[in-house]
Amino acid sequence: MTTRLIIARHGNTFTKDQTPTRVGGRTDLPLVESERGRNIGKYLKLKDMLPDVVFAAPLKRTMETARLAVAEMRLPLEVQAEDCFREEDAIKLWNERAIVPDGWKVDVPALIRTWENWAEKVASAYKDKTVMIVSSNGVIRFAPYITGDFETFAKEHDIKVGTGSVCLFEKEEGAPWRCTGWNIKPAKELEK
Repeated sequence: MTTRLIIARHGNTFTKDQTPTRVGGRTDLPLVESERGRNIGKYLKLKDMLPDVVFAAPLKRTMETARLAVAEMRLPLEVQAEDCFREEDAIKLWNERAIVPDGWKVDVPALIRTWENWAEKVASAYKDKTVMIVSSNGVIRFAPYITGDFETFAKEHDIKVGTGSVCLFEKEEGAPWRCTGWNIKPAKELEK
């Protein structure tokens, strides 16, 4: 059996005519559209990857995205708020290697520990189940640390996760976590 961790980035918080700016965990913006959240749900349902439990950072954009995905999958699940997936309020090295720019308040060791602790929790408390977490790009980019080889992962992937995109990790009994999909864009996958 396989334990699966689905990590999704929240949907859009800026309209097409607005200039996106960096927002952190203290900027609680709502979604401006629902399509990306619904597409996450459609994609996961199509791929038969229905979560057994769903967590999200306690922000409007992450909770709304998670609820839209759950509703689209027609699951009787409540989205559980989890504060450790909130991006702290704090761009080549940030986007490529998760190295924090000067002046940003990001506790990198804490984010890495959060993912490692959650990966361990998922592997034990949700063994052979599927867990979904909805968070922000600033938090998600540290998830590959659960594979045990972030450096190789970062060399092979763009660690920036697109809005409304999905990342997949799987773990077999006695084996390390492995990434089976990174920055999957549900809308594009649904068009195939």
